[in-house]
Amino acid sequence: MNAHNTPGIAKPLTLPCGATVKNRFYKSAMNEALAGRDCAPTEEHVRLYRTWAEGGAGVLVTGNVMVDRTQLGEPGNVAVEDGRDLNMLRRWAAAGTRNGAHCWMQINHPGRQSPITINQHPYAPSGGKLEGDYGRFFAEPTALTVEQIHDIVHRFATTARIAKKAGFTGVEIHAAHGYLINQFLSPEDNRRTDEYGGDIEHRARFLFEVFDAVREAVGPEFPVAVKLNSSDVPIAVKIDDRGGSFSGFDEKESIWVMKQLEKRGVDLIDISGGTLEKPLIQTNSGAVEDRRRGVYFTEFARRVKGELTVPVALTGGFRNARDMERALDEGITQMIGIARPLALVPDLPKRIIRDRWDGSVDLPWVTTGVKALDRAFGGILVISWFELQMNRIGHGKRPDPRIGGLRALCFAIGKHGPGALAPRHRKGHQ
Repeated sequence: MNAHNTPGIAKPLTLPCGATVKNRFYKSAMNEALAGRDCAPTEEHVRLYRTWAEGGAGVLVTGNVMVDRTQLGEPGNVAVEDGRDLNMLRRWAAAGTRNGAHCWMQINHPGRQSPITINQHPYAPSGGKLEGDYGRFFAEPTALTVEQIHDIVHRFATTARIAKKAGFTGVEIHAAHGYLINQFLSPEDNRRTDEYGGDIEHRARFLFEVFDAVREAVGPEFPVAVKLNSSDVPIAVKIDDRGGSFSGFDEKESIWVMKQLEKRGVDLIDISGGTLEKPLIQTNSGAVEDRRRGVYFTEFARRVKGELTVPVALTGGFRNARDMERALDEGITQMIGIARPLALVPDLPKRIIRDRWDGSVDLPWVTTGVKALDRAFGGILVISWFELQMNRIGHGKRPDPRIGGLRALCFAIGKHGPGALAPRHRKGHQ
């Protein structure tokens, strides 16, 4: 195919650091839940990412890799804080970079958003438990000292350095979804009165210190992306659950932070939104919800378009090539973020680019068949279902959309114990 009829999704993109990705498919992060109690990557990670790389995506972003193995966000997280798992990390990176793909490690610290079943001593910018129904699943966090903050900054840099050494071709700093960096950014979570609290310039200090330390650790020619909330409030929600005005990290502050990251040399901003207390999606209705809502964050992306020159990845709701091409043509995104569809159709990029497939990926309505169970475990049910599909791919099997929700719940409990039923943000499961 010549340059004149090459679809936008197939065109390469050169990042500010000079690295080039082969196409615009950006496999966004999903928690694979494949690590054991030792927090080490596994053969299943290798098979899963080899499958995705051979499926044609330009960039594969890993699920959460935690910078402290005592502070995990979900069961089955990988943690990298030293070189003990370097050999397996190298195999994971080699698998994820086959077929010319980039494979970027998403690095993160959960802060207070660490379930009590796996962590009874979480940390946060300030004291205070998670609000609402989810609060009982999480222990009261301890406010970080300045010395501890500096240690976590160092941990992010160390994990990024090891990622590069292992052969990953980039890193993504997770600053969204209610995890630690997002907690610092939010005036609802961050009530500090020192240099890390107060106005947005001070609340963003931790993120900027993490970014600068990571950049120094990996050098100027290595891609460093940041996943950032457009705001902490879910789409179409204008007021909080108590009926008052929303007072969390908002769109105006988000754009300011993005501009500062651009000045610091970020290579890509991955736009997202919502927190555990204010989750982005609260249904398990699959394609029904997709058709109702469409592509996430479109209006915010249009606002950002005139503010930034750094590439943006827009994730959530892309189910067919038409919507992807429209978003690229409008210039509201430079990378098309895909997550859940790739757990069902791992070679979707190849089908769209090579075979010019013009169908749509319809995600199933995940149900146990018992309404009370569906209501009780709606978000967890969906996450567990997609984790089961990734587990199948990791074991060399095909995804199976016919699997029911009850089997997914049993799988999660069997693999991770009761901790699998603790609420988890549906990050990236878009």
